Amino acid sequence: MLYDFTFYNPTRIHFGKNAMQALKGELASFGDTVMLAYGKGAIKKNGIYDEVTKTLQEAGKTVIEFSGIMPNPTYKKVLEGAQLVRDNNVDLILAVGGGSTIDCCKAVSVTAYCEGDAWTKYWVNEEDVDNKIVPVASVLTMVGTGSEMNGGSVVTNEDVMLKNGRVFPPKVYPKFSILNPEYTYTLPEYQMVSGIADILSHLMEQYFSGDDNNVSDYLLEALMRCVIDSTPKALENPKDYEARSNIMWAATVALNTITGVSKMQDWQVHMIEHQLGAYTDCAHGMGLAAISPAYYRFMYKFAPEKFARFAKKVFGVHQNGRTDEQVALEGIDRLEQFFKDSKMATNIHSLGATEEMLPLIANSTIVGGGYHDLTADEVLGILKEAF
Repeated sequence: MLYDFTFYNPTRIHFGKNAMQALKGELASFGDTVMLAYGKGAIKKNGIYDEVTKTLQEAGKTVIEFSGIMPNPTYKKVLEGAQLVRDNNVDLILAVGGGSTIDCCKAVSVTAYCEGDAWTKYWVNEEDVDNKIVPVASVLTMVGTGSEMNGGSVVTNEDVMLKNGRVFPPKVYPKFSILNPEYTYTLPEYQMVSGIADILSHLMEQYFSGDDNNVSDYLLEALMRCVIDSTPKALENPKDYEARSNIMWAATVALNTITGVSKMQDWQVHMIEHQLGAYTDCAHGMGLAAISPAYYRFMYKFAPEKFARFAKKVFGVHQNGRTDEQVALEGIDRLEQFFKDSKMATNIHSLGATEEMLPLIANSTIVGGGYHDLTADEVLGILKEAF
């Protein structure tokens, strides 16, 4: 059933092959100084950098560059960007890249004028943002996180070995985002499938979370089928526009909060992976792919009917006189096979985890949500199964 909710998303999306044409008009709403933020230089090789900087010049903007944002952005990198914002009185932060770049830029936007330690205030205590916020916008080049249309910001604090995610309110969401599926064509296959694993995990963690059989569940099932159907096409032909555009929009819808309406939501897989990432610096989606089968084989017994529904609706498994538990397990087997067929990680050992790390990861994981709240011992058991 559906419970009371309020839905609001202020991000304006420009989608398609001609989406970049909207950038100049969007820039007119902001001041003169734009901080152009990006990763380690891939956008300079594929031509997106030239396209963006040309538009910024035509719009008469002063450009301050903030480069070198890593796949798992660190708090030190956030502080570096915050200093640039203050030193140059930046009016808009334009993130060009994937979720890590956009996450980092949201973190910079709330940190630049924060009084005190922003990490403690916003990522540990999750206090409201009461200081000046620098607007953020994005040009998306890698899909998966949905960061282009939400308030999520995941940051790693290396000093305390914690990777924490914070969902900021709509005032921190990107003001606009440019989504051209063609910009994802040159992405290495490893990064592409890592992003796809992240999309699917977002959908599953909202789906397997109680408050069942409402509109959100039907939307989630359709989106999961879309991603599963489009992935082999994108692997076979990375320039399949239909497949890449379906994956890109599915990623955005998966985490722009519309699919979570009236759902309790279970983000325990993400919480476990975040701490795995803090210790190994692995690709986020690959960590999710390696953990998810072990996690759901532990979790299905708390909601066998829902997991059986997943098997039937998403993977086309037939009941054939079997129990819901048997059908559910086949669905999880199909999920694991999809990960394997899609060249995703199948264990956390291959991602750099060691046996010595597992208790540390388990004990630093914040748990709670969904059909069952995990204990640290249960997290450790799941990690051992995923090892």
